[in-house]
Amino acid sequence: MNYNQVLEQARGDIGGYCKACPVCNGKACGNQIPGPGAKGIGDTAIRNYDKWQEIRVNMDTLCAGGDVDTSCTLFGKEFAYPFFAGPVGAVNLHYSEKYDDISYNKILVSSCKKAGIAAFTGDGTNPLVMEAATQAVKENDGLGVPTIKPWNLDTIKEKMELVHDAGAFAAAMDIDAAGLPFLKNMDPPAGCKTVEELARIVQMAGVPFIVKGVMTVKGARKAKEAGAAAIVVSNHGGRVLDQCPATAEVLEAIADEVGDSMKIFVDGGIRSGTDVFKALALGADGVLICRPFVVSVYGGGSEGVQAYIDKIAGELKDTMQMCGAHSIREITRDMVRK
Repeated sequence: MNYNQVLEQARGDIGGYCKACPVCNGKACGNQIPGPGAKGIGDTAIRNYDKWQEIRVNMDTLCAGGDVDTSCTLFGKEFAYPFFAGPVGAVNLHYSEKYDDISYNKILVSSCKKAGIAAFTGDGTNPLVMEAATQAVKENDGLGVPTIKPWNLDTIKEKMELVHDAGAFAAAMDIDAAGLPFLKNMDPPAGCKTVEELARIVQMAGVPFIVKGVMTVKGARKAKEAGAAAIVVSNHGGRVLDQCPATAEVLEAIADEVGDSMKIFVDGGIRSGTDVFKALALGADGVLICRPFVVSVYGGGSEGVQAYIDKIAGELKDTMQMCGAHSIREITRDMVRK
């Protein structure tokens, strides 16, 4: 099964919102939510994709030939590639009822582990979502990153117990989910966190903690102050605030500020192995990709996930070879042009 076959199969199974486009650029799904679209006019999701395309790679084949090494090490774990499946929740609401969060995460986590990467899993208002996600991580030797919503601290503590039981090698919080309506209206309040509150959450985790949803140098400094081991430069795919800058526009400055003291991930509109290369050149240690993994599960289950990983991996290897980088460590900023 190749990725084109995955896309063709997905179009019959993924529901009426997502179009399983050949290029997932946010245009066909626009601003429709439910669905994979973005908030407001849908500008941020589209901008995420477009800004990666404006960055060009500098070809240089006056170098030694040979195979390239795409492996990377994060938090003591070695992975075949520096890209990971991003967290998604309520798949049966935003896509179709072929899967729910439980069955989706079960396929995704195991398939990613088999391919040599890890999956971030989602969270939701239904407690079963987090329970099933962490169970999937546990069944796969802790090789997954449970991602907790920014609930109130008591609820977060309960979720962390599931993370610990799963033996997850890291945990995350998508702090940018503070913009989701169901969190804004909760009692006791949920959503935004102070540095002090975030520090308590980091301590609760007991494993490397990743703060997803950082879009400014100031925000990166605050995550560092709270003790986070890593951040994800992310605007939640444009789903929480319209008119945001693209992640590609802010990554470099954030990496320059804190990249020497914490791991930097980035997501948002990254759709090819060449895009992964660009992100690494701008200072990221790893990349998260979300919506295409949803399409891959709907279009081919485990086989679909493998087909998509093979596609991105092949493109990354080709770009590295053509730009003179024989390992992830050799990818440097002068290999791209902004």
